[in-house]
Amino acid sequence: MSVGLIALLDDVAFMVRTAAASLDDVAGQAAKAGTKAAGVVIDDAAVTPRYVVGFAAERELPIVGRIALGSLRNKLLFLLPGALALSAFAPWAITPLLMLGGAYLCFEGAEKVYEALVPHGAHDDGAAGQDGAGSDQAREDRRVASAIKTDFILSAEIMAITLAALPEGDFWMRAAVLAIVAVGITAGVYGVVALIVKADDAGLALARSTAKPPFGSLVRGLGRGVVKGMPLLLTLLAVIGTAAMVWVGGGILMHGLEAYGLSAPAHAAHAAAVAAASRLPFAEGLVTWLVTALASGLIGLAVGGLLIPLTRFVLVPAWHFLSGSWRRRP
Repeated sequence: MSVGLIALLDDVAFMVRTAAASLDDVAGQAAKAGTKAAGVVIDDAAVTPRYVVGFAAERELPIVGRIALGSLRNKLLFLLPGALALSAFAPWAITPLLMLGGAYLCFEGAEKVYEALVPHGAHDDGAAGQDGAGSDQAREDRRVASAIKTDFILSAEIMAITLAALPEGDFWMRAAVLAIVAVGITAGVYGVVALIVKADDAGLALARSTAKPPFGSLVRGLGRGVVKGMPLLLTLLAVIGTAAMVWVGGGILMHGLEAYGLSAPAHAAHAAAVAAASRLPFAEGLVTWLVTALASGLIGLAVGGLLIPLTRFVLVPAWHFLSGSWRRRP
C-alpha cells in the first residue's frame, strides 16, 4: 500500500511539474507574442479616450467599462475562434489577412496625417459626428457602438499579429496564449484609458486641496499642472497613435511581402539599420529599432497615401452603389 501511495504521489508530482512547465510556456509565449502587437495596442489606447469627450464626469468610467466589455467580447467570442479556425483549416490565409489589416492601418494613419496637414473634414474618427439628436443615453449608446466597431478592427489586427508570432504547436496551447493576450491587452489598454480620462478630475481635486503649506501648495501646484498638461498629453497620444499605425502597418506589409519572396524592402531596411547602428555602437539596439521603425513608417505612409484616393474615389462610391442597389431590390 505504501509503495502504491508513493508511486501515486510521484505521478501527481510529475503532473504538477508538467502543468507548471506548460503554464510557464504559455505565459512566455503570451508575453512574447503580445509585444509584437505593441504598436496596435498603443494606437488602441490613444484612440479610445476621445469617445468619452462631452459626457458628464460620472459617466466616463462606465462608458470605458462598456467599451472594454465589448472589446473583450470581440476578442474572445469572435476573433479567437476565427483565428484558431484559420490556423487549423486555412493557415495560408493568415498572411494575406494580416497584410490587409496592415494596409488598413496604413490608410488610417496616412488619412490622419493628411487631415492634419490639409484639413478637409473627410475622415470621421468615430467620435465626431456622433452627437446628433436624441437623449444622453442614446448618444452614449451610439458613441460606445462606434468605439466597439473601431476596436474590433484593431483587436483583429492584435489577434492576427499574436497568432502569426506563435510557433506551430498544440491547439489548446495556442488557444490559451490567444486568450491570455486578449484578456491582458484589454485590461491593460482600458486600465490606462480609465486613468487618462479621470486624470483631469484627479488634477482638479488636487488643485482644490485645502491642505496647509508647504504640502498644500505642492499638491495644488501638482493638480494645476495635471489639468493644464492633459490637453498636451491627449495630443501627444494622438500623434503616437498615428505613428504607431503607419509603422506597424508598414512593417506588416514589409514582412508579408518578404514571405512571398519580395524581400527587397525588408533587406533595404535591415541594411540601413545595421549601417546606422554601426556608427553608434553604444546604442545599437535602440538605433536598429528606430531605423527599422522609420523605414516601416515611410512604407506605411506611402501605401496609405496611395490608398486615400483609391478609397475615396473608387472603393467608397462602389460600396455606396452596391449597398444602394441591394436596398433597392424587392
